[in-house]
Amino acid sequence: MKVLVTDPVAEAGLARLRAAGHEVETAYDVEGDELLAAVADANALVVRSGTEVTEAVFAAAPDLQIVGRAGIGVDNIDIDAATDHGVIVANAPQGNVRAAAEHSVAMAFATARSIPQAHQRLRAGDWAKGEFLGTELNGKTLGVVGFGRVGQEVAKRLGNLGMDVVTYDPYISQERADQFGADLVDSLEACLERADFVTVHTPLTDETENMIGRDELDLLAGGYVINCARGGIVDEPALAEAVADGTLNGAAVDVFAAEPVDPDNPLLDVDDVIVTPHLGASTEAAQENVATSTADQILAAFAGEPVVNALNAPSVDESVFRQIRPYLDLVETAGTVAVELFDGRVSEVEVEYAGDVADYDVELVTANALKGVFEPLVGSVNAVNAPGIAENRGIDVTESKTRQAEDFQSVVTVRVAGEDESVAVSGTQFTDGEARIVRIDGFRVDAIPSGHMLVARNQDVPGVIGFIGTVLGEAEVNIAGMFNGRETIGGEALTVYSLDDPVPEDAVDRLLDDDRITKITQISLDD
Repeated sequence: MKVLVTDPVAEAGLARLRAAGHEVETAYDVEGDELLAAVADANALVVRSGTEVTEAVFAAAPDLQIVGRAGIGVDNIDIDAATDHGVIVANAPQGNVRAAAEHSVAMAFATARSIPQAHQRLRAGDWAKGEFLGTELNGKTLGVVGFGRVGQEVAKRLGNLGMDVVTYDPYISQERADQFGADLVDSLEACLERADFVTVHTPLTDETENMIGRDELDLLAGGYVINCARGGIVDEPALAEAVADGTLNGAAVDVFAAEPVDPDNPLLDVDDVIVTPHLGASTEAAQENVATSTADQILAAFAGEPVVNALNAPSVDESVFRQIRPYLDLVETAGTVAVELFDGRVSEVEVEYAGDVADYDVELVTANALKGVFEPLVGSVNAVNAPGIAENRGIDVTESKTRQAEDFQSVVTVRVAGEDESVAVSGTQFTDGEARIVRIDGFRVDAIPSGHMLVARNQDVPGVIGFIGTVLGEAEVNIAGMFNGRETIGGEALTVYSLDDPVPEDAVDRLLDDDRITKITQISLDD
């Protein structure tokens, strides 16, 4: 596999990829047509914040499986386009958490005590001791906007230094806030009104862009702002103005809406605004951690294993993956068989889990079932884009679980339905590792889900199975296995034949010419 790296990352991550036998190509500072040419034959792409991964990039890379972001922020990656093209996007949110938290803490102290400004004055020969009256953090209130991993680490460190912590994050629970001694409030405004220092730790999204503007900064009068998260969350002209006119005592900014920062950015002209060039993750340990984490996720994607930090694909814990892994191929095959047997327009897909398998997180299994259903219909599909295909086509997807499994320890059923009909296919996994299709539309069968299958619906009368065997024999198609199920004696029967080769069309026509046979479906499960 080829891995293209377009932003500098630590050698430890690249070495891990090479050691696994993959080709690693570095092409730093490529953009535009050069980037499109470089990624054309790549199976994985590794970036930081410098590469814009757009729809055009995904369109130019038909073999791309995963984009690994060696860091947290992914606002430079078009995740919707990645999903449409079936490409996993994964970041490394834990590798630089400590580094980012420590930089935020350092920036809080630096702005509270005017350390860079005092340094500059002294270097210029000015002993300005009486001009810098600092603020102690002890006893003050820290407002944490965004209480994810970095926000929690900052709260823990500054809370231990005597600060009270209040946080605003609509996606965390009070219990989680309580673990860090933080008071969770219901609004950004409530957080700003109570805080003396506000530190920002949210991703940059449509929801958070310019979330803190002049009106919000006025609520923090006399306080300080620290932003080491993403540029664009705090309105930069508004922040510069609020510090310049004395509404705020100071600010510390490590990230900017446009990077490298424009020399005309107003934050650069305000003495009480401390700026650093996006150094939050710039420690040796952090860079090595995110590089190796990204490499591990690429290796998992290549091996067909769950990518633990995937942002647009189902992801499960490794221990759970070991339990559900046997069902991934089985449920994909069940989906393929069901849709091949279905004659109408699919408007609904239901995946039912019965027995022990119902105890697990099965989001990834359901995605594989959708892959099996949609691949015969739309071609290029995988567990990443299958849920989006269902949504775009207006297909309802439901997932149900029951602890009761008739006859087997676990059974997975995929049912596809349309306006007037439905087809359900059930499978199980035996303890010896063998998978079986065990039921088709209520008919008990025992089919090996691989190779070539012929499914015949026929009258349950003497001679039909012999006739089918004769036709297949004359067509030189060997029967590897056969199972017949029926509703009642003399009623409708369904027979599944496992074959070594596909059945020629003229042989299929011969079978359908017999009035006792109502339907023949040929299914190839190879690749």
